[in-house]
Amino acid sequence: MNDDDDDDVEILEEVDVVRSWPKELTGAKRAGGADSSTLVKARTTSQRDESTEPAADPEATARWVHADDLSSDDEDADGTQNRIGRVPLHWYDDYDHIGYDAHGRQIAKSKTSSASKDLLDRAIDAADDLDANANSNANGAKFTVYDALNARDVVLTPRQVELIRRLQSGAFAHPEHDANPDYVAYFSGVDPEVSGLNSDRYEKKSRFQPSKWEKLQVRRLLHRLKCGSINMDYLEGRVRDMNDLVSKSNDDPDSDKPFLLWKGDEEDELALRKGPQHMPAPKLPPPGHAYSYNPPEEYLPNEEELKEWEELDPEDRPYGHFIPKKHPNLRSVGAYEHAVRERFERCLDLYLCPRAMKRRLNIDPESLVPSLPKASDLRPFPTAKVVAYEVPKTKKKGDGEKDDEENEQAVVVRCLAVSPDGQFLVSGDENGVVRLWEVQTGRLLRSWDLMLVISVGEEEAEDQSTSQEREPQTKKPVTSLEWNPNRSHHCLLATIGKCAVVISTETGGPDDSELTDALLSAASTCKHGGNIAPESRAAKAVKWTSLQKKKSSKSSSKANTPPISAYGTASSGPICLLRTNRECTQVRWHRKGDYFVTVSPKAGAAAVLIHQLSKAASQQPFGKVKGEIQLACFHPQKPFLFVASKEHVRVYHLVKQMMVKRLMSGCRHISSLDVHGSGDHVVVGSLDRRLVWFDLDLANTPYKTLKYHERALRSVGFHPRYPLMASASDDGSIHVFHSMVYSDLMRNPLIVPVKVLRGHNVVNSLGTLAMVFHPTQPWLFSAGADGKIHLFQDL
Repeated sequence: MNDDDDDDVEILEEVDVVRSWPKELTGAKRAGGADSSTLVKARTTSQRDESTEPAADPEATARWVHADDLSSDDEDADGTQNRIGRVPLHWYDDYDHIGYDAHGRQIAKSKTSSASKDLLDRAIDAADDLDANANSNANGAKFTVYDALNARDVVLTPRQVELIRRLQSGAFAHPEHDANPDYVAYFSGVDPEVSGLNSDRYEKKSRFQPSKWEKLQVRRLLHRLKCGSINMDYLEGRVRDMNDLVSKSNDDPDSDKPFLLWKGDEEDELALRKGPQHMPAPKLPPPGHAYSYNPPEEYLPNEEELKEWEELDPEDRPYGHFIPKKHPNLRSVGAYEHAVRERFERCLDLYLCPRAMKRRLNIDPESLVPSLPKASDLRPFPTAKVVAYEVPKTKKKGDGEKDDEENEQAVVVRCLAVSPDGQFLVSGDENGVVRLWEVQTGRLLRSWDLMLVISVGEEEAEDQSTSQEREPQTKKPVTSLEWNPNRSHHCLLATIGKCAVVISTETGGPDDSELTDALLSAASTCKHGGNIAPESRAAKAVKWTSLQKKKSSKSSSKANTPPISAYGTASSGPICLLRTNRECTQVRWHRKGDYFVTVSPKAGAAAVLIHQLSKAASQQPFGKVKGEIQLACFHPQKPFLFVASKEHVRVYHLVKQMMVKRLMSGCRHISSLDVHGSGDHVVVGSLDRRLVWFDLDLANTPYKTLKYHERALRSVGFHPRYPLMASASDDGSIHVFHSMVYSDLMRNPLIVPVKVLRGHNVVNSLGTLAMVFHPTQPWLFSAGADGKIHLFQDL
């Protein structure tokens, strides 16, 4: 026997309870006329006298007690037991069933139970059980109890018998319970300073706050002092009771002092009294010149006016029921015929119309307007149009070979981009042409027709065996342009149709040209759709196509074209083509100039694709997207990606591959997105004329919502160096804001409108479509639907 068994035996001996087993069956009915169905029958394997009963086996007793399976009190898991509740059982005496279970089925009365047998059969069964158990090696007696509710016999386990025995004897049910444990004096026998008790408790908050009870007492004393029921003598303790002062003042013969009969402060007294607040009736306006008995001639109505007044309701007339009349003297004025009526209507208004007390605030309206600095103190910012870039016009459809200027129409310029050094500007129009301009002179340096470029991939995709003529392609606009932000990489990206085109600008020096060629080497020689794993999701969404073969066949025609830079190579112009499954609307670079992201709103899960130019590789970051993706942008400092749908902007962590934050814009359709250079502020423009500013450290709701424009916003952006922000709209204007962002987190950004630039006409409900800041100067470039490109400078 192990140590645990020894402990159990000792606990049983401490209880010192004599086991008492029943010697005969208790089959009699309960006192008070109990029914035979409530009989309880106990059967034992042997009948022993209490005096000769041997001591209980401690090991067996411990085994019975430790047989607890920790089961629940609910033993009817299947719902087969009787569920009649408190319905008396004798109601079912005339039926063949005893009740219903949880499933609604009848519970039949058992014919083999002890209740269905007479006393002779019960005695015979008891004797048989005694003989059978006497010959067996059972550890204890067998007890059978009749369950009258379910009409069945229940055999008690040894554990249940042992628990019943201990409860009847007044002991604890479990012998493991220690009723008299050793007392440990935690508070009286241990030093609190040494033990550390209550050392981690803080002082109550109420000890550092003023008492509410004292505040209430002070308020009551001040009120009584104001009402005059007490004075300073009472507060200072000179007088214990105010009745003494009242009695003295009454006894004073000199207390009869004159007082004002009409004081005029009745309303103040009514306001100080207890109960509901007194609201005086509104006063009638004083009578004017028309109510005089001798009014001026201009107040007297003529016959036409009297006829018009009769047709109107009294409420719509200038003076109500009253008609101005002229009397020679005051004695000639008779009684007013509508006096009683007007008094009655006045009483109805006071009785039926509710009144509310409104307090007028005497506040200067100018004090409510925030004090903003002057625009002249926030210079520099663009103020005047200096340079205009002339975009070549196209002929109207159906005009043939006419050369008249009237038959020419302007080309809509949809996007702009500036080189990192600020020397060159590129523009994309609705005819699919990308033009390279010189900023200082406005000279057109290069033009690339991307419609010819995207036809290369389509020719390779078509079957060469077909001899059918292809239909002429419709012109597609250049939807987005982005110059590489790295100063050493002289290339740009353009989106047109389902394609994104990489263009080399040949505008760099000797070192920059070598770096640019090294960056574009993988893209210019890519084969079989680029360096994309065939089993990846991006392999089905995008394909890389090199354009060097097509350019080599046409190199003879371009041999006479002078290069922009003396170090330009033969690989200038379109280098490669990225073809997606749906229309590509936007492209944005990463700040290092190697990765870029493209957006195809109708592509579903492949709407956002991230590409690496140096390896000609692509990847699809999302397996599924929520909503229709409109824009995407990289964080300037952290590995975050901003993805904008029509109503929300989600921020994703590219390394952890999880969503960090969702910005609630409150807009119906987001059209533009830009991130501040610090990375903590985001500005969003929408087609419902809203300009929304988000502070990422503050909340996921807008910090400011501005509605200055009259039509939809097309472009918003921050200046990379100066504290400037601008927004372009279809109303043809550009709003420039001074947007100072402080490094101190306790100071909010300062947003001040400083200038409204106008220079574009509205054509077909389209105004200024693109806007971009100069990278180093406080200048701004704009392009519109009128086919004009302007440069605004600070003059």
